[in-house]
Amino acid sequence: MPTISRQGTDFIYQQVTRFISGQISSGVLQPGDRLPSLRRLSDRLSISVPTVRQAYVELERQGRVESRPQSGFYVRARARNALMKPAPCRDCKPAPVRCRSLIDRVYEGIHRPGVLPFGIANPSMAKPAAKGLNRAMKRVMARAEERSIGYAPSDGEPSLRRQIAYRYLELGGAVEPEEVIITNGGQEALSLALMAVAREGDVIAVETPTYHGALELIESLGMLALEIETCPEEGLMLSSLRSAIDRHDIKVCLFASALNNPLGSATPDEHRQELVALLEAHDIPLIEDDVYGDLRFDGTRPSPARFYSEKGLVLTVGSFSKTVAPGYRVGWLLPGRYEERVRTLKRALSCSCGLLQQMTLTEYLASGEYDRHIRALRPVLEQNAERMTGLIGRHFPGETKVSRPKGGSVLWLELPRKVDGGHLFGQALDENISICPGMLYSPSRRYRNFIRLSFGHPWSDRIEAGLETLGQLVSGH
Repeated sequence: MPTISRQGTDFIYQQVTRFISGQISSGVLQPGDRLPSLRRLSDRLSISVPTVRQAYVELERQGRVESRPQSGFYVRARARNALMKPAPCRDCKPAPVRCRSLIDRVYEGIHRPGVLPFGIANPSMAKPAAKGLNRAMKRVMARAEERSIGYAPSDGEPSLRRQIAYRYLELGGAVEPEEVIITNGGQEALSLALMAVAREGDVIAVETPTYHGALELIESLGMLALEIETCPEEGLMLSSLRSAIDRHDIKVCLFASALNNPLGSATPDEHRQELVALLEAHDIPLIEDDVYGDLRFDGTRPSPARFYSEKGLVLTVGSFSKTVAPGYRVGWLLPGRYEERVRTLKRALSCSCGLLQQMTLTEYLASGEYDRHIRALRPVLEQNAERMTGLIGRHFPGETKVSRPKGGSVLWLELPRKVDGGHLFGQALDENISICPGMLYSPSRRYRNFIRLSFGHPWSDRIEAGLETLGQLVSGH
């Protein structure tokens, strides 16, 4: 039995919920097993019967258990949510990206007033940090009112760069504050990294599926994308990458190996070390998209790939947009051996980033509030993922397959073959629901019958109703 903590940030019912979920995931509790009675578990844990009931109701909401009248709660079968196999890429070739028109439609839908935003990956909004950030900003304004509205240094506010460098030190690697370049969000950091190491016509290796913002950037720069097989659980498949390196002139690799978007897969540290060694043996730079690294559900933080670099060929992208403040637009880049080129590009493109936001985040980090926020955010995201997965199992066709993310804020769905994700996008938007069609995540427009759904929102009855409506639309194809 678990030890119930009354001092932590989690409610007691959430601790019970996680304990029962763990028993189901580990196989101790099998589909069809009856859970302990409310009275029995309350006595064993020395908690109230209503608290146990609240935990069981939450598990039922997630689709993990079901209540049976006059009988109790039972573990529910989840056969509909089978893991997906990697999409084969043996015949994949470098190809120009053609996704901008569809991205335009998706972004227009996401920002339409009143739309349920399943199409936007915004994990920090599942438990907003607005109050803590506002307190930090007030303290900053009280101390440095005039300076805070001025220009920031081109490389970024020194105090924020020190805070970021210190966080890498806590992960076991040495990063000097002078190495950190502050950017306008993670997207500018990706842009600077790509422009520093590649040029028009070069081949960029990407995971498949991969973040559509990276593909749009590759398209904008006139480069070619090459898809590399990715496992839904273990992340990038090194055997596929080795084969691609032998067959193609890859100039750069752009991977989110710590936590993939949209799969939510995580490449183990030993494989990431092997990845860096493989690329540096061929003098191929790696752009490491690490914006989700703090959002692993289990609380672990993978070592950044740059810690394994011996040649300085790893460029690491980070951001506060996914973890705490999307509207602040503050990210950073560790440029490795390409520091001089990146600094020149940064001055030419945007000169600097908002100083008040940087000073506020510095205060927020230094006070310890950021770490407290992340510890509170992770279980909310994990719970939202379970709830959404359960509702998909309840309302979507039986053939539907769903990813099992290890963190982040999105699910990747494989729908029945007859379903066209692009057509479903239009139908859903007519019902004031935004989604992301799967074709956005492949330069060759694969994944026609896939979609990505975000659970990075405060949970509500409207979300549950929206998933039921979406399931009805899928079933109607």
